[in-house]
Amino acid sequence: MTEPVLWMLLSLSDQPRHGYALIKDIESASDGRVRLSTGTLYGAIRRLLEDSWIEPVELADKSRDKQAYKLTALGRTHLRKEVDRLTHVTRLATLRVKPKAV
Repeated sequence: MTEPVLWMLLSLSDQPRHGYALIKDIESASDGRVRLSTGTLYGAIRRLLEDSWIEPVELADKSRDKQAYKLTALGRTHLRKEVDRLTHVTRLATLRVKPKAV
């Protein structure tokens, strides 16, 4: 899973969002480290829709023609697997980087 996709799924894990809201939420959640271009965002959205990891959803605010997306059960399953993988990598890295007693 690419880093942009991980951040997108994380952003959609708590509520549906449209493209601009995804960009802003990801930038905020990553402390400004991850800034998605619109090309990256919409290319990933297209692939996530094709793979049924996200789906379009209507928001209550229809003042603009913004398409919002939500995480599907399949997308949540893939997100959980990636979080588990990253947790394992972090545990291993912590053990290996920890200074050894002399």
